[in-house]
Amino acid sequence: MTAPQATAAAKPVKPARWAADTVSMLREGARLRLDHSPQSLWSVDRVIADLRREHPPYEAVAHALRGFGAYAGEVLVRQLGANWEELDGAHVLRTPDGQLWDPIGEARHTFEADGSLRLLCRDAMGS
Repeated sequence: MTAPQATAAAKPVKPARWAADTVSMLREGARLRLDHSPQSLWSVDRVIADLRREHPPYEAVAHALRGFGAYAGEVLVRQLGANWEELDGAHVLRTPDGQLWDPIGEARHTFEADGSLRLLCRDAMGS
C-alpha cells in the first residue's frame, strides 16, 4: 500500500489546470498562442479589455477570468519558481522571496479596469 500524497502537493493542480484550459481556449477560439512568457500577458490584458468593452456581468466571465489569472500565475511559476498555495479558499502564489501574489484576483481587477496581469508579473519579477 502506498502512502497518500500530501495535500500541499495537490494544491497547484487546480490553477495549473485552469491555466492549461485557458491556453487551449484562446488557441482554439481566438487563435491566440500563449507561450507562458511575461510578454504574453500583454495579449491576456487585451483579451480582458475586449471582454470589458462588451459590458458582460462579472458572473458571465468569472470562469474565464479565473483562467486568465491562473495563466498569469503559471507565468510566474515558470519564470520565478513561485508556488501556488491555498489560503482561505483562494489560490495565491508565493514567490521565492516569500511574497504573496494574487493573479486570479488581479484578473478581476483588470476586468474592472483597475489592474493589469502584465504589471503584476513585472512587479513580482522585479521584487
